[in-house]
Amino acid sequence: MKPFALALFLAIAVAPEARYFQFQRSIQNVPQSPIQSCLTLDPGIFAHAAPDLADLRLYRAQSETPWALRTAEAVATVQQILPPLNLGRLNNQTVFDAAMPEGNFSDIELSIPTHNFLATVQVSGSNQQSNEASTEIGSYTVFDLTNQKLGRSTVLHLPESNFRFLHFRIDGPLLPENITGLSVERVSTIQPRYLTVAQSSATAQKGHTTVIEITVPANTPIDRIVFIPGPTPTAFSRDVIITTSPVTPAASQTNPSTITASGNLLRLHRNQNGHRIDEERLTINTPASGFHSAEKWTIQIENGDDPPIALQSVHLEMYGRDLCFESAGSGDYTLMYGDPALTAPQYDYQRLFEAQPNPAIVTAGPEQPNFSYQPRPDSRPFTEKHPALLWATLIAVIAILGGIAFRTAKRTLPS
Repeated sequence: MKPFALALFLAIAVAPEARYFQFQRSIQNVPQSPIQSCLTLDPGIFAHAAPDLADLRLYRAQSETPWALRTAEAVATVQQILPPLNLGRLNNQTVFDAAMPEGNFSDIELSIPTHNFLATVQVSGSNQQSNEASTEIGSYTVFDLTNQKLGRSTVLHLPESNFRFLHFRIDGPLLPENITGLSVERVSTIQPRYLTVAQSSATAQKGHTTVIEITVPANTPIDRIVFIPGPTPTAFSRDVIITTSPVTPAASQTNPSTITASGNLLRLHRNQNGHRIDEERLTINTPASGFHSAEKWTIQIENGDDPPIALQSVHLEMYGRDLCFESAGSGDYTLMYGDPALTAPQYDYQRLFEAQPNPAIVTAGPEQPNFSYQPRPDSRPFTEKHPALLWATLIAVIAILGGIAFRTAKRTLPS
């Protein structure tokens, strides 16, 4: 078959499917030369697409273009537990070394099973176990202020480093027997990127609890919650519980609420007993699951007997998700979705995808209805499509047969 004829055949074969999509967006800023191109999917697409974007299709003119989905989240790494080496006391300090894994790292968490302490940790690094030629990295405060209701932190926020050995000197009440290990994760080569799905500045007080309610559209994933506090209180440690429930629960659901995540909000900036504390934890990660109906997210902050946090806003965010494809350098591209009958496409391009270092960045225009949209023909059997008519017909037939039987029995009865 000649190329022109083949192209015409494919256009005719594919084009009719476009009429079943309810929504479309034109792709803008497409490069004029063949190159890998990527489009960031905004949250509005998820709300009108099928679950997990199963019905998302990209067309160049009337031909389907394969694509791959890339999520801008940090690559998960296995947390490594390291034993402390040469652990002991020197010059009234607790000291030890640690042999670090290959690659870059930053945050180090010390395993300290005791409570109610405040200490300063001096950290240096070298490429040999000897501490004589080490490089000073920084000074960090670890604390457990449970008795003051101000939380706990044993994480050292180091700058990104790749030393083979780290050396630790601890000033404070922590003894060698209080240090049982440390954990480290390698720095991801991908920096996470987030998009705001929904936000709210409205809060309600129910007893000692601050309540925030935010509605999330159907099928839209939420990967983390970000809290933006006001200036007061200047220090706090509050437990948080997040639950979700459908906006319109099904009749069969007697208790549809589900605990989605929990965590702790912490803000502490002060000098205490000669130690400087600068610690903030204002985000909570959530499972990346988009619901098939609109959901109400209820966020409860437990204040105890303390005044509530003066929140400026609360943001529900998702990882940025990029749709990447090989642009042909010409032609108009259209993103189409809103056909729940479709299943996820299976492309070699997705399976063999390799991200290029500098892809072209394209954008999607505003969402528009597909003006040629037609509902798919209902392929269900007649009895499923018209159950009321079926029952009415059965009742009528039964009535007719009952009447015939009655008249027959009446004629056969003796007079």
